[in-house]
Amino acid sequence: MNGLLGACVVTFALLAAAMHVRPAQAQANFDRPGGDYLSAPVVSGDPADCALACERDRRCRAWSFNYPSDVMRGSVCWLKNSVPARTQDNCCVSGVRGAGVVEPRNTAVETSIDRFGGDYKSFELNARDGDDACKAACTADKQCRAWTYARPGYAGKDAHCFLKKDIKPPRRKAGFTSGVVR
Repeated sequence: MNGLLGACVVTFALLAAAMHVRPAQAQANFDRPGGDYLSAPVVSGDPADCALACERDRRCRAWSFNYPSDVMRGSVCWLKNSVPARTQDNCCVSGVRGAGVVEPRNTAVETSIDRFGGDYKSFELNARDGDDACKAACTADKQCRAWTYARPGYAGKDAHCFLKKDIKPPRRKAGFTSGVVR
């Protein structure tokens, strides 16, 4: 009887611990170099399509999505037969099989969001400057109320910044980052 009670307590403890484990999530701005067995272009430019390709392939254990470097070289999905260590790199989104793509969210920056329309100024940016340069340009301009940054390959060959006089509704769009400043 004591053995049965002990087994029940251990089982209950394991179940309680399992309920507090978070599901795996993809990691934006991380790559997983190595273990590649298949690569394919991602026409949509959306990391979620790469995660789905991994889910549909039984050999896949992990994946990395590379953002396009320009229009000529589009985004690429790399499927992996192992789970390589992750390395920080803004080029990519990576995850393990079963990990959905969860974009980082905060009040200042809207990842994978385009606020289409309301533009009064747009210009190319150095890709290394990233969305911080676009946000800074908007913050410094009293006319600017919102901004949208497009990674290289999403709105032309180079990175692009759109300053907006009007705040337009957000819509999900891979490769874009937006924010509202006023």
